[in-house]
Amino acid sequence: MLKKGNKLYSILTGCCPRCHQESMYVDRNPYNMGNLFKMHERCSHCGLKYKMEPSFFYGAMYVSYAVGVAFAVAAFVVSYLFIGLSLLNTFIAIVGTLVFFLPVIIRLSRNIWINFFVKYDAEAANPNTQNISS
Repeated sequence: MLKKGNKLYSILTGCCPRCHQESMYVDRNPYNMGNLFKMHERCSHCGLKYKMEPSFFYGAMYVSYAVGVAFAVAAFVVSYLFIGLSLLNTFIAIVGTLVFFLPVIIRLSRNIWINFFVKYDAEAANPNTQNISS
């Protein structure tokens, strides 16, 4: 289902959006809080600069709001509609879900944001197929 060359692959794995060859993050584990925001400066495979301009990832805050709402709605559906918890317990489940998944939401938001601006390039992924004159 998830193949290199697909935007969803880059978003879910956190790999370079241009070549899909390496992780954008210093530490792939989002729950290592000391390295949650640490990213490589550039992709070592294709050379894409991840922070294209100062404060580039501020836009990811808007995306994180939407992703957070999606997680909250999912928690509501599971806890209230499927499990049948009271509204107070459902609220607690929603807050707990958002707190637990906060590092994942942050990373997903950054991945979605950069994928708005950078598209997959098969030639960047396979430098052997590039034109020698370029």
